Amino acid sequence: MYTSTAKTLTALALASLAAACSSTPPAAPMPASAPAAPQLQAYDWDLAAAFDSRNQPATQWQLPGQKPARLHFAGQRVAVQNLCNAASAGYRLDGERLQVERPMSTLRACAEPGLMQLEQRVLQQLPQAQRYTLQGGAETPRLVLHFADGSRWEMAGTPTPETRFGAAGERMFLEVAPQRVACNHPLMPQAQCLRVRDVHYGDNGVRQSVGEWRIFHGEIEGYQHEAGMRNVLRLQRYPATRPGQPQPADAPRHAYLLDMVVETERVAP
Repeated sequence: MYTSTAKTLTALALASLAAACSSTPPAAPMPASAPAAPQLQAYDWDLAAAFDSRNQPATQWQLPGQKPARLHFAGQRVAVQNLCNAASAGYRLDGERLQVERPMSTLRACAEPGLMQLEQRVLQQLPQAQRYTLQGGAETPRLVLHFADGSRWEMAGTPTPETRFGAAGERMFLEVAPQRVACNHPLMPQAQCLRVRDVHYGDNGVRQSVGEWRIFHGEIEGYQHEAGMRNVLRLQRYPATRPGQPQPADAPRHAYLLDMVVETERVAP
């Protein structure tokens, strides 16, 4: 039997929480803006360096041992990632001018020292953005955000999965069994594979049905399986080859990227 140790919110519940439990009331819709620069949405932007109004390095925006704050632009919203809570804000572009709404976020407490304080500083700073510039080429893009107080952030770009795979992803949920099982692999005679089954949720976030257990060949990017743990994962599935490219006969048809761990339980020995 399963012994529950922790359960996180389902994706749908998290989305509702982000809207209902934000730290600030929802702002009025922003005026329509020109389409975002394609390069802005083609990359995830990690904070690489920060400078104050005197062009001196500002160290209060990063914590030792923690991933840097990341911005993800999609549609007319920018998500703030790698901090404590799920947070996002509307934004508007006018040439190189940038206007960001006050972000909304969930209200989860974080145990990591200083992380919540860093998150508060980041979310308070973003609405002070006035303009942006894009530098570098496709291999080493750089986003520079300029703020009203004269400070700036320099952010390094990493291609989004849509950019990497050349197509939009498909959201799906997989339940991963606690133990790997023996499986056939042409290059690994003693291969151990994940065992998974599909999970389907209703619009209200309640589990509706599950599929049959099956062997999962390959790995899920961003997921580290721990023996004895049963997990439900929210994934994005992408075609493994870009449009127009031939599909190798022995290659997987899809690539799977972890979006969120929805549930986790430890199996009693």
